[in-house]
Amino acid sequence: MAAPATSKAAPGRRALGPWMATALVVGNMIGSGVFLLPASMAPYGAISIVGWLATAVGAFLLALVFSRLGRMMPRIGGPYAYARAGFGEFIGFQMAWGYWIAIWGGNAAIVVAFVGYLAYFWPALGEDPVLGIAAALAAVWLLTALNASGIRQGGLVQIVTTVLKLIPLLLVATAGWAFVDGANFTPFNPTGESDLAAASATATLALWAFIGLESATVPAEDVRDPERTIPRATLFGTLATAAIYILGTVAVLGIVPPAELGTSTAPFADAARAMFGDWAGALVALGAVISTFGCLNGWIILQGQIPLAAARDGVFPALFARTTTSGTPVVGLAIGSVLISALMALNYTKGLVEQFTFIILLATLTALVPYLYATMAELMIFIRERPRLAGQPLSGAVVVAVLAFVYALWTIIGAGAETVFWGAVLIFAGTPVYVLLRWRAGAGAVDQPAE
Repeated sequence: MAAPATSKAAPGRRALGPWMATALVVGNMIGSGVFLLPASMAPYGAISIVGWLATAVGAFLLALVFSRLGRMMPRIGGPYAYARAGFGEFIGFQMAWGYWIAIWGGNAAIVVAFVGYLAYFWPALGEDPVLGIAAALAAVWLLTALNASGIRQGGLVQIVTTVLKLIPLLLVATAGWAFVDGANFTPFNPTGESDLAAASATATLALWAFIGLESATVPAEDVRDPERTIPRATLFGTLATAAIYILGTVAVLGIVPPAELGTSTAPFADAARAMFGDWAGALVALGAVISTFGCLNGWIILQGQIPLAAARDGVFPALFARTTTSGTPVVGLAIGSVLISALMALNYTKGLVEQFTFIILLATLTALVPYLYATMAELMIFIRERPRLAGQPLSGAVVVAVLAFVYALWTIIGAGAETVFWGAVLIFAGTPVYVLLRWRAGAGAVDQPAE
């Protein structure tokens, strides 16, 4: 690869400026997870703060890798494009396949969470499965239609919902410190396990809230001045989100007694209620509704971009490359939303909730694997472009890439043997699709790095 890849999009398509790109990063990370994680971490006590800090450092290392790759290769597809450039077409296909599944599978979970939070204000949604799935389908297809009309419209929704969702979180993360009771932080590690084991467990849990830090790299063709905007949006978005997570979680741990926190279904709302009364709890619940809606919008933006990039390269069916005159991958958006609708139907079928939860674990794992490959893809690109990069200080970038690789590998191990096994099966299951596409194309030796 003799020169850094550049986007071929027409200037008129570049609808995502710095604010929209940053909102995409922040909005895709801050979804339903942060509103529930303090309760999940309650059994670990105050040592969970160590886990949050470790995860924030690891997430920032990954953000540094993606920011450099976004500057070097502002190409649609993000993690897929980087894996293909570093390791060839087949690895690129596997990453596109797994990441695509992670997106629409994760979207199904997000919209179910959206309906669950909405039921706080409209209880019938939680009591009547038919009404609940109707509301979920309405949200999915409303946002699908909105994004099909143009990425700018989706970007505007992302800015508005990101700002609104931050209000209740910032309320707890700032004012909440005045209500903290130090006694709630003891014992520091109530698990009976070693401090290292307990901190590692909470770090793995915390990573769920950082999935999406690469979001600005995916729709690169629609980003204005991508070489500058993508790195800034990725780094600033990750740092801002980490600060909100840590400050807010520590405040919740200090406000809500451990016994209550462990059984809470809305820990941030409970903390706000303890601070200011019922109105504050309702405000945070409303913030959760907006948060999940905005997060769903952000990931729907991406669900057409990955198959579009792969279809252009001939490793996904050609129909995914169909776009509107404004460049919107409307077929990919629609197919992804059909699959989301199918997964939601499974979730609302009695007896399948446990299976659905497992699907979401797999979706998270299939998002982590592209992170792993991206860290090493950066080094592969350095090797191939050594003549062009001669004289540039790369030692720091190499150290960051290696540390990010170790962190990504550690979190994959932390997902558990069963989840890793089925995640690998899910990724490998796409191999026949790749073979069929190459057979139909009459391709021979195709596993070459992207130029």
